[in-house]
Amino acid sequence: MTLLKMIAPALILSLLSACSGSNNSGPDKRSAALTQFTNTADLTTVVISTSAGDIEIALDSARAPETVKNFLSYVDNGFYSGTIFHRVIKDFMIQGGGFTTDYEKKVNQPAVKNEADNGLRNEKYTIAMARTAAPHSATSQFFINTKNNGFLNHSSKSTQGWGYAVFGIVTSGKDIVDQINTVSTGPDGPFQSDAPQKQVVIKSVTRKL
Repeated sequence: MTLLKMIAPALILSLLSACSGSNNSGPDKRSAALTQFTNTADLTTVVISTSAGDIEIALDSARAPETVKNFLSYVDNGFYSGTIFHRVIKDFMIQGGGFTTDYEKKVNQPAVKNEADNGLRNEKYTIAMARTAAPHSATSQFFINTKNNGFLNHSSKSTQGWGYAVFGIVTSGKDIVDQINTVSTGPDGPFQSDAPQKQVVIKSVTRKL
């Protein structure tokens, strides 16, 4: 397990409940999330081709250089082909990039430095790195926020405060993210809950030319 490999399901629900007032109040901020990034026209774009459809993501290497470099190394060697979104928690996040359709855990490269202190926020449709409880343990797994998750942001350089490093944002295919967000979930593979009952397969992740 990861990202939330590090947060127990009960704690996730507790955190979501505690944050529901601040994250759900006021107008929808899905377009406002773009304002925290460099001009998206200047960013590297990748296409996550899934069994549900394509998702395009602009990666901000200016704000998260090590994270983007790490992610693109997996992209360029075809690592993500045949993996799945193995964890979906509705109106929280969708997570993938670590397990095959047979729930075999893929062999990762060394962990990357946590760049969650880059000022980018875990807002709806942003992509961030999943990790264990150790702040600098992210490898290949990533998640896409499906709501504004402020409690995942960096607050201090401590074990509890490091947060989760945002490194890009969905620029096309938000409807696909929304579709994955609502799939039926339950136990499967090594997971006791939150696994899509009909697998969402990542066919490939490639740079958009």
